[in-house]
Amino acid sequence: MRIAAPLLAFFCLSSLWSASSAEDAKPLKFELRDRVETTAGSGRYHLRTTPESWAPSETAIILCDVWDAHHCLRAVQRGAELAPRLNEVVKSLRGQGATVIHAPSDCMAYYEKSPARDRARSTPKAKTLPADITSWCRKIPSEEAGTYPVDQSDGGEDDEPQEHAEWAKTLAAQGRNPRLPWKKQADAIEVDEAKDYVSDKGDEVWSILEARGIKNVILAGVHTNMCVLGRPFGLRQMAKNGRHVVLMRDMTDTMYNPARWPYVSHFTGTDRVVEHIEKFVCPTITSDQVLGGKPLRFQHDRRPRLAIVIAEDEYKTEVTLPKFAREVLGRDFDVTLLFGSDTERNVIPNLDLIDNADILLVSARRRVLTPQAMKHLRDFAASKKPILGIRTASHAWSLRNMPAPEGFEAWPEWDADVFGGSYTNHHPAGRSPWITLIPDSPGGALLEGLPGNGFGSSASLYKVAPLHPGTAPILNGTIEGAPAEPVAWTFTRKGGGRSFYTSLGNTDDFGGPHFPQLLFNALSELSGLPVPQGLPERGPEPEEKN
Repeated sequence: MRIAAPLLAFFCLSSLWSASSAEDAKPLKFELRDRVETTAGSGRYHLRTTPESWAPSETAIILCDVWDAHHCLRAVQRGAELAPRLNEVVKSLRGQGATVIHAPSDCMAYYEKSPARDRARSTPKAKTLPADITSWCRKIPSEEAGTYPVDQSDGGEDDEPQEHAEWAKTLAAQGRNPRLPWKKQADAIEVDEAKDYVSDKGDEVWSILEARGIKNVILAGVHTNMCVLGRPFGLRQMAKNGRHVVLMRDMTDTMYNPARWPYVSHFTGTDRVVEHIEKFVCPTITSDQVLGGKPLRFQHDRRPRLAIVIAEDEYKTEVTLPKFAREVLGRDFDVTLLFGSDTERNVIPNLDLIDNADILLVSARRRVLTPQAMKHLRDFAASKKPILGIRTASHAWSLRNMPAPEGFEAWPEWDADVFGGSYTNHHPAGRSPWITLIPDSPGGALLEGLPGNGFGSSASLYKVAPLHPGTAPILNGTIEGAPAEPVAWTFTRKGGGRSFYTSLGNTDDFGGPHFPQLLFNALSELSGLPVPQGLPERGPEPEEKN
């Protein structure tokens, strides 16, 4: 039954009054994050944040498919974590004058008598509707520049078979279809019947935006890689049709099964979808920009946050380290890659992001930084958080026999302070060292999977002796006619932080089995993770990833 006309008129006037009164409200302030290539065609991306202020009356949030049930039990569990904070986001935005649109697809029958549903149905159709606004959108032209980041062809369920079977029985016992069990939006999300809208139809949602003069749209809900991207009211449709849209990246989840390509943890799968969105679809924001505090992190997401700083031109680690991160680290680590600028040698954008990292890996060579940027490194080194360095990291922040330019500073003591090393130079290239385990070294798990009789490397042997007190060498390198040099060791920094350094790490080292194993061992051990026997196994890549 439709709501009575006088009452409907009251609701409409109430909504118009709310929009009008919100014009004088304080602007909503956001930091929009996207990704831009370091240089066109490089395949490497800088994170970019852009501050924006939005008028609440010109802003809407769309809640995509935050259903009361789902066929994937773990999706339900993650949704139960997400929903209460999402409700607080909605309450705050609504209270500031923003428009709230609830979009639980396939559930409109439940809302047949809802004023919020009737408000959506009664909104006049926009004079101009995008041609395909009532249809799913599976790709937009900008996405052609990249590869879709996960294989979701199995539907993305990450339940264990037994728990999935038990959950299906539970749903059936509740009188639900185990494959399509949703009937309404989750109860934890409140619908304000006097102000909100309920719709799962692209033309209705678009008309609401037009009628209310909405310029800015926030998408939240589930699932990022499916409904949030593809629904008629989803990110792709909004972006390609010119609406200023963002994803609230911590108020979402994916349908991704870690048994499928790219064989990473569920949470890394979500991160990679978000990364794809930031590159090719639209920017993202986080809930703390509305509520304060910190962004939501799911309770089972215990991955150490690893920041990798790459700023060297000699050994191609801008290629080898991202590949290593993609293929080896996605199961266990939350990785942020920070690249040096391709045009300004002594600039590393977003270096402040290391402040929130749990562990830092550095591959840089002879850069100097502004005092503000250097402070992030100094503060991290002063903490007890672990730091790893490979190859040129020993002379990362110092110039050879030159002062730092005005406005920049060097840190020539970095090698001694952070790694306990004494790098002076290297032996001539072409004299390949033999790498051996140091007898009775305290390497322990760091040496897991390395051959007892040693292995070769094409990297020129660094001159790093003598090491400082507090170091514990685990590998030596030897070439004919020269004394052995330590090539890998741990170090306890002043203040108690642990470091690991290895002078290995040229392009060929990454191509063999032993250096990646050593680096993975060190990252795991210093992060407090069990050191696995061998590198993670990877299945075949699908022919079509979208």
